[in-house]
Amino acid sequence: MRVLGIDPGSRFMGYGVVEERRGRLIHVGHGVIKVDADAPLELRLKDLHGALMTALKLYRPEAVAVEGVFTFRNARSALVLGHARGVALLAAAQAGLSVHEYPPARVKRAVGAGGAADKDAVARMVCTFLDLEELERSDASDALAVALCHLNHGRLGVAVSGKSKVSKSRRKSAQAQLADRLAPSYRRPEAG
Repeated sequence: MRVLGIDPGSRFMGYGVVEERRGRLIHVGHGVIKVDADAPLELRLKDLHGALMTALKLYRPEAVAVEGVFTFRNARSALVLGHARGVALLAAAQAGLSVHEYPPARVKRAVGAGGAADKDAVARMVCTFLDLEELERSDASDALAVALCHLNHGRLGVAVSGKSKVSKSRRKSAQAQLADRLAPSYRRPEAG
């Protein structure tokens, strides 16, 4: 299974691609999408979307994993980050991919760093896991950590789904189909 992890940001958005092959986790690629900080927000979001669509076409992942929202003291910062996350979710949905969301503390624990670990600790563990030298920015290491979290989540016996293209025969509304793709993977299915 190949997973594209995303560390959302409105000026720097990290992405990392990891694949599980025969029980081994393999680094496929990573990068940081940088946009002009002086550009209006709508143009930054447009650039982020275009770059993410290019990465999705290039790497052809089977699923997308996104780091979840954490608490902000500044409401404006949280809102802007929410816009960037929305762009990431939209790009994945447009590509017909399942999206899985993981809280930051779970991502850190998945790579062997504590839930309160700093970005340097996460970067060191990601480099160790994937046999990489040094990564240029923490945005890339965080994105790789999110992808590793999703793959490790699947290794622990939790079902990890691949592509979730919705067949035309299903009569769900477009909103319901999108909601299915965006459902957080850590939410337990309802009994019934």
